[in-house]
Amino acid sequence: MKAHNIGSQSTITPAIALQYLKEGNQRFVSNLKHHRNLLHQVNETRNGQWPFAVVLSCIDSRTSAELIFDQGLGDIFSVRIAGNIVNDDILGSMEFACKVSGSKFILVLGHSKCGAIKGACDNVHLGNLTGLLNKIKPSVLAESTITENRNSDNYEFVEKVSDLNIHHSVSEILDRSEILREMVKSGEVGIIGASYDVETGIVDFYDDTLSNMQHQYHMDSISTTL
Repeated sequence: MKAHNIGSQSTITPAIALQYLKEGNQRFVSNLKHHRNLLHQVNETRNGQWPFAVVLSCIDSRTSAELIFDQGLGDIFSVRIAGNIVNDDILGSMEFACKVSGSKFILVLGHSKCGAIKGACDNVHLGNLTGLLNKIKPSVLAESTITENRNSDNYEFVEKVSDLNIHHSVSEILDRSEILREMVKSGEVGIIGASYDVETGIVDFYDDTLSNMQHQYHMDSISTTL
């Protein structure tokens, strides 16, 4: 299978890009991955790259976006940080991916049993990790359906916070990046949140976060949405 080039990238719409990701995950789960000659793809991308999507995911060793979505060299930009949170550098990277390099879709990918989410639930303080976990705290506070055992020992609580954190990251991208917000609003770029199940390999796409501006969520409302 060939790597994307400027011609193939130009024909991809946000809807097609999302379909590529969904089909890739289906192949991954079915263990029917596309055959790729990676050395050929090295050669094909030696003069440039034309990824169709950018994926923001956690650093968890089980959540490699290229594997989960069965993509090859030059197919996607992969941005990884504990807890799939958003900061200025990540926003700048996404703006580069979409505005400069032509990517058509943004995926925010959380996952089950996330260590960063557990750390935020337990109010962990550890060096520079403290500041990172503080970015997840709004989602911990927004989860109001569980009143007891609000810690990492409570699987249901952790997963609810993880879902809220995914929604929050989607909202942060649209709130804080005028460039990406306008590209989504004009239909040039799509955006969605999703969660990867570390037990099954299946990605659950959150349709309520998909693409257009009417689905922009804020922390004062998302706790009533899920």
